Amino acid sequence: MEPAIAVRSPTPLRPSRPQRALNDVARIFSTICNPFVTSLALFVFIAHETATGTNAFWPLFFTSTAFTSIGPMLYVLWLYVSDRITDLDMSVRTERERVFSVFVIFYALGTCMLYLLHAPRLMTATLAGYAGASLVVQYITRYWKISTHALGITAPLVVLVYLFGTQPLPFFILIPLVGWSRIRLRAHTPLQVAAGTCLGAGSVLLFLRLFGLI
Repeated sequence: MEPAIAVRSPTPLRPSRPQRALNDVARIFSTICNPFVTSLALFVFIAHETATGTNAFWPLFFTSTAFTSIGPMLYVLWLYVSDRITDLDMSVRTERERVFSVFVIFYALGTCMLYLLHAPRLMTATLAGYAGASLVVQYITRYWKISTHALGITAPLVVLVYLFGTQPLPFFILIPLVGWSRIRLRAHTPLQVAAGTCLGAGSVLLFLRLFGLI
C-alpha cells in the first residue's frame, strides 16, 4: 500500500512592496482624517473665530468637542474594549446602526447645550448639521454602508469655506484622497464615498440655510 502524499495548499501571494506602501498611505489618510479628528479641528476653528474672548472660547470649545468628538470617540472605544463591536472602524454594517443612534443623541444634546449657552449661530448650526447627517446615516445604514469618512472630511471643509472664503479651497484635495483611502482599504465602494461626500456638503448647506446664515 503506497503512503498517502500530503498535498500542500498554495502559499497566498503576498502584496508587493509598492502595494503595501499604498495600503499604508491609505491607512494613514484614513486615520488622520477620521471624523472624530476632523470635527475636533473644525470646532477649534469655529470657537476661535466666533468667541468674543478667551473666557468665551473655552466653554464653546469644550461643549462642542465633548459632544462631537471626545464623547463619541470614548463611546466607540468602550464598545470595542467590551467586545460589542468588531473593530474601531465599525466595519460591520449591523453594528453601525446602533452606534449611530447614540451619535444622534450626542449631537442633539450638544446642539441644545450650545443653544442654552447662547453660542454663535454658526457653531449651533454646524452641530445641528452633524445631528441631522447622523440621523440620515443611521437610517441608511439599515440597508447600505455610506462612507462617514467622506462625510467627515467634506462637512468641515464646507464650513471653513463659509468662515474664511477661498483660503481653504486647496485643502479640498483631501476629499478625493480620503475617498481613495477608503476604497483602497476596501472599506467602501466609490458610490458609498460619493454619497458620503454629498451628504456632508448638503447637510452643512441645509442647516446654514435653516439658521439664516446663507
